[in-house]
Amino acid sequence: MGTQRNGFSKRETFILSVDVGTTSIRCHVYDKSASIRGSCSVSLLYPQPGWVEIDPEDLWKGFVTVVKGAVQDAGLQMCQMESLGISTQRATFMTNTGKPFHNFITWQDLRAAELVRSWNGSCTMKTVHGVMKMLHFLTRQKRFLAASLVVFTTQHVSLRLVWALNNIPQLRQAVEDGSCYFGTIDTWLLYKLTKGCGFVCSLLSIPLSILPRVQNTSHKFGTCDPSIFGVPIPIMSVMADQQAAMFGECCFDIGDVKITMGTGTFMDINTGNKPHTSVAGLYPLVGWKIGADVVYLAEGNAAGTGAAIKWAQDLELFSDVTETEAIATSVDDSDGVYFVPSFSGLQAPLNDPKACASLMGLKPSTSKRHLVRAILESIAFRNKQLFEVMLRETRIPITKIRADGGVCTNNFIMQLTADLLGRKIERPSHFDMSCLGAAFVAGLGTDNSSDIL
Repeated sequence: MGTQRNGFSKRETFILSVDVGTTSIRCHVYDKSASIRGSCSVSLLYPQPGWVEIDPEDLWKGFVTVVKGAVQDAGLQMCQMESLGISTQRATFMTNTGKPFHNFITWQDLRAAELVRSWNGSCTMKTVHGVMKMLHFLTRQKRFLAASLVVFTTQHVSLRLVWALNNIPQLRQAVEDGSCYFGTIDTWLLYKLTKGCGFVCSLLSIPLSILPRVQNTSHKFGTCDPSIFGVPIPIMSVMADQQAAMFGECCFDIGDVKITMGTGTFMDINTGNKPHTSVAGLYPLVGWKIGADVVYLAEGNAAGTGAAIKWAQDLELFSDVTETEAIATSVDDSDGVYFVPSFSGLQAPLNDPKACASLMGLKPSTSKRHLVRAILESIAFRNKQLFEVMLRETRIPITKIRADGGVCTNNFIMQLTADLLGRKIERPSHFDMSCLGAAFVAGLGTDNSSDIL
C-alpha cells in the first residue's frame, strides 16, 4: 500500500496553483500531465472610482477559500497536494505594523496621477527623505536622449507610496518611528501562509529591516502552516503574474511573444540574457532564473482591456460578454466611431496618465452595435500599438506569438489583432496561463530541480 502520510496511503499527488489577479482570485488543481482536475474562484471588489484597493484580510480569506474549493471540486484530499505555486499581480503594495496599515493600493490606482505629472515635469526630483537626487531633462534634443529615459507613471509603486506618505499622517509617523513595514501581495500571502516563517528576504533582495521577521525553512518559500489547510503543503513557487503566464505559454526562446488580455493587456517578449531599455514605455523584467541562467523580458501594457468591456456591460450595451462577438460582426464597420480605452490613462507608447477615455465620431446613425464594435476594435488597435513599439525598439525577430487571458476567448478581437499584426497568433485551450506557469515552476521545484526563481 506504500507509505503512510497523515493517515492516508500514498496515492497520486497533485499541484495547487493560485493566481491573484486584478478582479479575482483563481485556484486550479493540476495533475502531473498539467490537466486541471478542480477549480475555484472568487471576485475582488474596489471601494470607489480611481481608488483601486484590495482589503488584505478579504484577499487572505479569498485565497483560503479558493484553495479549499478547488481541492473539493477535484474530489481530492489536501494530503494529496504535493506543492503550492502562487502567481500575483505586480506593483500592488500595502504598509503595515504587524496588521495592515491600509488596503493594498493596486497597479490601476490613479490617486498619484497629479504627482506623476509633477515629477515628469520637473528637472530635479528628490525621494521622501532626500536621499537620492535625479536629474530629469525634458528635451527632444538627441544629445539629452539618455536623460529623458526616466518617465514615471501611476503604475510605479514609488509614486503611490509617496502619495500614501504625503496623505496618511499616521503612516508617516509610523515610518519615522521605524515601526512600519512595506509589503506586496506575495509577501503578505507568504507571511499569512507560514504564520511568519516564510523565507522571503533573499528572494526579494530587500533589507530585512523593512520586512516582518522571518526564518529559513527546508522548502524554498516555506510551508503552509498545518492549521490552515489541515496538512503542511510546501510552497515551491511564487511568481509575478505576467512572468508566470510567459512561462506557462512556454515562451522560452528569444523572440517569443506573449499577449495576456485580462483586465489590462500585457505584451511581453523574451529578450534572452539581456535586459531591454526603452524610450517609449517598454520596461525590462526578470522573467525567471533556472540555475545560473537568467531570462529577461521586455513588456508593454494597456490598462483598459477587460475594464473597457466591463464598462460597456455596465452601460447595458449588452447583457453577457459572450454576446459581444456576434454584436460586433452584425455590422460591417463601426460607422466611423472610435473608442479610446484609457480609464487608467494611456500607457506605451503615449505614456499619459491623465488621458481620459472617449468615444469619437458619434452621429444619428450610431447604434449600440457600432459602439460595441468600436470598443472591441480599440483593444486590437492598442495591441497593434504595443507590437509596433516592441518591434521598433527591441529589433528582435519574432519567433511566435501566443495569447491568453479571458479576453482572448473573443474571436473578433483575436482575428482583428492577428490581421493588424500580420502574424499568426496561437491561442491555447486553457487560458489561465499565470496559474499554469506557477504550477510548472512548482512542479520543477518539487522534482528537486536546480535553483529556480
